Amino acid sequence: MDLLLLSNSRNHGQSFLAHALEEIDGFLGDARRLAFVPYALRDHDGYTAIIAEALAPLGIEVVGVHTGADPRTVVADARAVFVGGGNTFRLLRALRTTGVFDVVRHRVTAGDLRYVGSSAGTNLTAPTLRTTNDMPIVEPPSFEAFGFVPFQINPHYLDPAPDSTHMGETREQRLTEFLEENDVPVLGIREGGWLRVSGETATLGGANGARLFTRAAEPRELTPGADVSELLAIRPRYDSPA
Repeated sequence: MDLLLLSNSRNHGQSFLAHALEEIDGFLGDARRLAFVPYALRDHDGYTAIIAEALAPLGIEVVGVHTGADPRTVVADARAVFVGGGNTFRLLRALRTTGVFDVVRHRVTAGDLRYVGSSAGTNLTAPTLRTTNDMPIVEPPSFEAFGFVPFQINPHYLDPAPDSTHMGETREQRLTEFLEENDVPVLGIREGGWLRVSGETATLGGANGARLFTRAAEPRELTPGADVSELLAIRPRYDSPA
C-alpha cells in the first residue's frame, strides 16, 4: 500500500495544502488525475474546488467522486484518491452509503490506488474512528474504518497547555481514556506533520513531530523523520479493558 496521511490541510498563515504540496507531488508521481472524496463537508462542489485550486500548480486534475452518476466509477478510473478532512462521522457514513468505502478499501489494499488522507481522511485509515476529535453529528452503520494501518491515529494532536484555564480534558487525557479500554497504540500527529506508508515502511514527515501513546507507558516523543515501521506489525486489541 502507498499512503500519505496528513494531520491537517491548512497550516496557520499558509494557504490550503501549501505545507505539503512538495510531498503530495512526489507521492503521486505520474498519477496526475486524482479522485477527491469531499463527503466530510456538506458543500461537495465548494470543497472539491478548493482542492483543485490548491493542486493546480502541480498540474493535477481533481475530480470529485460526487460528480459521477455512480461515485464508485470515479474511484475505479483513478490511480490516486484524496479523502479530505471535516467531520469523520459524516465522512464514514457517506462512504458506506455510496459504496465508495468498499472500492477504496479494495483498491488501496491491492496496491493499485495511492491514498492521500487529511484529518478525517487520515483518521479513517485506522481500524476504527474511535480516536477522532469530532462530534458524532450523524450515526454511521458502524465505527469500522478502512484499517490500512493496524494502529490508531489522532490528527491535529494538541499538547497540553500548562497555563490554560480550560477545565475539560486535554487530548492526552482523552487518549489515555481510550487506552484504558483498548490495547492499541495511538499516533498523535501534530499539525504540519504527516505519515508516509510505503509497503512495510512507515516514516513520520513534515514539521512538529508526533507523540506515540501506548498502554502502561509514558507517551513517546517522535521527531520528523522517525521510522515507525514497527507499528505496522502490531496486533490491535479493542474492547480489552486494562
